[in-house]
Amino acid sequence: MSKVAGNLEGGTAGVSRTKAWKALQKEYAKMKNFDLRAAFKQDPERAEKMTFEAGDLHIDVSKNLINDSTLKLFEELANEINLKQAIEDQFTGKHINNTEDRPVLHTALRYPESKKGTLIVDGQDVISDAWEVLNRIFAFSGAVRSGEKRGVTGKKFKTVVNIGIGGSDLGSVMVYEALRGYANSNITVRYVSNIDPTDISEKLKDLDPETTLFIVCSKTFTTLETLTNARIAKKWLLGNLRTLGADKRDAISKHFVAISTALDEVKKFGISAENTFGFWNWVGGRYSVESAIGANLAIIYGEEVFRDFLSGFHAIDKSFRTNPFSSNPVVILAMLNIWYVNFYNAHTHAILPYAQYLHRFPAFLQQLTMESNGKTVRADGSRTDIQTGEIFWGEPGTNGQHTFYQLIHQGTRLIPADFIAAVNPTHALKDDDGVSKKDVHELFLANFLAQTRALAFGKTADEVAAEGVPEDLINAKVFDGNRPTTSIVFRNLTPAVVGSLIALYEQITFVQGIVWGLNSFDQWGVQLGKVLALEIFPALSTDDDALNAQDSSTRALIKFYRENRE
Repeated sequence: MSKVAGNLEGGTAGVSRTKAWKALQKEYAKMKNFDLRAAFKQDPERAEKMTFEAGDLHIDVSKNLINDSTLKLFEELANEINLKQAIEDQFTGKHINNTEDRPVLHTALRYPESKKGTLIVDGQDVISDAWEVLNRIFAFSGAVRSGEKRGVTGKKFKTVVNIGIGGSDLGSVMVYEALRGYANSNITVRYVSNIDPTDISEKLKDLDPETTLFIVCSKTFTTLETLTNARIAKKWLLGNLRTLGADKRDAISKHFVAISTALDEVKKFGISAENTFGFWNWVGGRYSVESAIGANLAIIYGEEVFRDFLSGFHAIDKSFRTNPFSSNPVVILAMLNIWYVNFYNAHTHAILPYAQYLHRFPAFLQQLTMESNGKTVRADGSRTDIQTGEIFWGEPGTNGQHTFYQLIHQGTRLIPADFIAAVNPTHALKDDDGVSKKDVHELFLANFLAQTRALAFGKTADEVAAEGVPEDLINAKVFDGNRPTTSIVFRNLTPAVVGSLIALYEQITFVQGIVWGLNSFDQWGVQLGKVLALEIFPALSTDDDALNAQDSSTRALIKFYRENRE
């Protein structure tokens, strides 16, 4: 794996010892008196120079706490840590996931089909492999959509229930919501992820088993939560179909699909090979929505939309791989995040989409970024000596304006924020009061623009006083400004744009991991809780030995559970 410290003496020195990092520390010291108002006044071309294009995305970073010199140092840091080689290592299939000895090739999932045969990794033609599965998915989804594939009683499928968790759920949920404007079939989808029985009970409520198709997403087909829910779904299906005289084996083979590579386990469950679609160990769960994991999306939206979705990913990958660091939006955005985390001591990062269909995008990014870079150990096994990771959070505008924006505007914490908006609404509505016609979307966008302007430039005490505000209220109405924002704008929320947004943040996360010296593609931190859950489970029933093996707090909580369960 290309280590961030690979070109430094000692091999484990870390980014904090690079010349560029030390230069950034000096740059930060000079920025104490930086003022965005003055920066825009001094450089009328600032916005133009700090706006970049990537695929269909228009990205303005000019309202960030940076100068031309800061951007130059970002470029120098990228060069000093040999980021170019790390990028090539990712795209060419080097085993950059070193703790699991795997390549990281979600980028191969979105190459055009014409590129088959151009990327051989560990003896496998990975692009051909990816498209072989994708074309099977398209054929299957087309048959479901047309009614060629039907349930055991001969009825067309009307509902897909996608059963997964984490990366096998969040990506699909987010994209399904984002592309609702492209729904073009009579089939709907529901998502089950939580092991809380309430989740699957609510999702199965009012469904017709004769017209329900289940997709079980688990690479190993052993994921505790997913398989537990899958077994509940199986019992529900068979229990309801039995009264219709349906054959048990035929019902499972027609009503269940598996996204997995564990063919033996899938077969034991009763799912046919024809309804099983695989993916590879070089696809991490949080990077898998464009793989077979997205089969539910192909059924709902169709092949054409899914291909457009893939093209958006590839546009960002190409931009990231080929653009010089000085004008590379991915690299600049990643360095901005590092700038705020490691120099301004920012702990959180707000994602604020002014597009209602992107309302699950912040949650999706939570897993992508926090599972990838929430680590204290570098890829070389040494402990990091700097802060890593960010807490991603957010809600759609304008809802957020009436809830948490107060803290972003006037709070004591610096919270960098990404504002995301479409020029054109998915649904154009008009507000006609009989006198004038106001485009509701323009009012919406006015809020988007007003927030970034207010955060950047604020309002001084003199400006507040000039409005006639009483002296004792002036301080309460002052906005300091200098609150950093990035604006990401696009013409329409198309499938390609959704793919581009995902790829943009995937690659930002990758660059941050390289700078921090992390392996962004393992997630050992999620394992301990899983192991302990299996140890604790017997204690919840009648196993007193298991109970006594717990710590005093856990033991007391289990006793409370035992005393109060019904």
